[in-house]
Amino acid sequence: MKLLIFVVLSLFCCCSNGQQHPQGQNNQLFKVDDLKTTTWIPILKYNKEQGVDGSYKTAFETGNHILAEETGYLKDANQANPNGVLVQEGTYTYEAPDGQIITSHYKADENGFRIHGNHLPTPPPIPPEIQKGLDEIYAGIKLNEQRRADLKPEEAAERDRINYEGRYDPKYYN
Repeated sequence: MKLLIFVVLSLFCCCSNGQQHPQGQNNQLFKVDDLKTTTWIPILKYNKEQGVDGSYKTAFETGNHILAEETGYLKDANQANPNGVLVQEGTYTYEAPDGQIITSHYKADENGFRIHGNHLPTPPPIPPEIQKGLDEIYAGIKLNEQRRADLKPEEAAERDRINYEGRYDPKYYN
């Protein structure tokens, strides 16, 4: 009898847990907004030309005054770049929210990505006092290099040994 009560209670407990994944319930952890645009923007012009050598030209214009043009080609191989260098350059133009027309010109090659445009911030000019100080530092570096070049190899070795040991001897620096 005890065994029968135990079995009935065990079955009752197992069946009363309910459904683990109820049907029809959305199990998303976060809400995804419906992304809809209010304005349809046409593509007015699209042109893509692909060369057999890997070069290309592409251009497009949209109905909201976005224009873009880009060319790409493989620059000849040299000692520094045995596989050649991919060069990409182009221009894009768009209208900012304040109505200003923004135009940017860019180039990407072995020297990195460079962009130019009137809307981009530029650093202020270096003040004359700071430029004078930088010129003096540069002249001092050049003078020090010249002095080291003028020293005999034996004197240079002795100077390096003294510097390595941490002793300062003014005769090597004046």
